[in-house]
Amino acid sequence: MFVHSTKIRVRYADTDQMGYMYYGNYAEFYEVGRVEMLRSLGLTYRSMEESGIIMPVTELKCKYIKPALYDEEITVKVTMETMPSVRIHFRYELFNEKEELINTGETMLVFINQERNRPCLPPSDFMEKLNVHFN
Repeated sequence: MFVHSTKIRVRYADTDQMGYMYYGNYAEFYEVGRVEMLRSLGLTYRSMEESGIIMPVTELKCKYIKPALYDEEITVKVTMETMPSVRIHFRYELFNEKEELINTGETMLVFINQERNRPCLPPSDFMEKLNVHFN
C-alpha cells in the first residue's frame, strides 16, 4: 500500500456564495493529490505522455461529509491499496484544518497506449518505483 498527503488552500475562486468549495472542485483536489503522489516517486504525467502513455479517468466517486471553506488548508490523503495493472485505483480522504474528515472519493484510471488508442500495462519504470511500497 502507498499513501501520500498534500495540502491545498481553498481559493476564493473555488467557492460559491456561501464560502463553501463548489462541489465540482473536489475532483480537482483529487487530481492535485494524485499528481503529487506520483511526483513524490519521481514520476510525472508529462513524462508518461511523452512516452506515449495517457491515463484518462474512467470512474469517479465522491462523498461530501462537511464543506471545505474559503481559505482553509485542506489535506488531501491519497491511498493506492493495490499495484496497478491496466487500471490504477486511488482512494481520497480530505481533511480540514481541524483534522476532521470532510470528503471521501475514489477514481479509476486506465493506462492507454496513445499510438494504438488501446489499454496497456504501465511502463516498467513506473512499476519499479511502486514495487518498494508493495513488497
